[in-house]
Order: sequence, then structure tokens, then C-alpha cells
Amino acid sequence: MTTKSTSRNVEERAAGFVLFHEDREERRYLLLRHRNGEHWALPKGRIEPGEDEKTAALREVDEETGLSDLAIVDGVRLVSRYVFLRGQDRVDKAVVYFLASSSGTDVRLSSEHTDAAWLGVEAAQQRLTFPEGRTILDQAEARLADGVGEASG
Repeated sequence: MTTKSTSRNVEERAAGFVLFHEDREERRYLLLRHRNGEHWALPKGRIEPGEDEKTAALREVDEETGLSDLAIVDGVRLVSRYVFLRGQDRVDKAVVYFLASSSGTDVRLSSEHTDAAWLGVEAAQQRLTFPEGRTILDQAEARLADGVGEASG
């Protein structure tokens, strides 16, 4: 007797922001600790039907952090792709990140998260749980170091 596999391939799209704050000439990045899994990551979430990437990213950041006064860096769109298993399903995930500075650092956590931290790039690299997040942070830092893009509200 053979057992029929119930596994499937699932595609998911998400969007978020690499948020930074200039603190006494040091750039600090916002990381969130997720309640499920206790991993540290950049703010992001699923793109809902009818939303474009930037709208979803802004909504997710507001929902997860309470931060809405962002200065978006024009011309920066970073993409992370990875695969993971959820039960028996193989999930192919694509996450689009935008880059923005936040005038404030007072984070109001959603029920999805247990902690938040504004960290310098080296400390943030050490705290991020997954390599995809570290790659995105490296790319964002490189863009800022190169002076690419102009911030717009």
C-alpha cells in the first residue's frame, strides 16, 4: 500500500523595510524578535490581495512597530528569496525590502513580537538569525555608505 503525498509547493510574497535611525553619527537598524521561533529579523509581512509592495511594507511596519513617520530612500528595492518547509509544504518565499529612516525610535510592538532593538550594523549582523536578513542588511548598508538614493517623506 502506498501513501499519497500531501505536500505541495507554495509561493509567498512579502514586503518590509530596512529601517534605520541616525543616532549621534551612528546608524542603527531596527530588528524585531518574533514570538514564534524567537528569531530576530527585519520588519516584514505578507502582501495582501490588492496591495502593491510598498503599500504592504508600510502597513506591515506600522502594524508591527507603530512607526509611520518614515523617510523612504528613493530607488532602493532589495529582494531576498529563500525556501523553507512548513509542515510538508515547500514554501518559496520572495521578500521585497525598501529602505527608510525613522525620525523616532519608540517602537510599539505587535502581538507577533516579543522584543525590538536598534543596533549598529555589526551588532545587527550578529543578532539577525537568518543569513538572508544579513545579506539584505549588507546591501542596505552598502547603498547608504555609497550615498545612493535620496530620502523622501
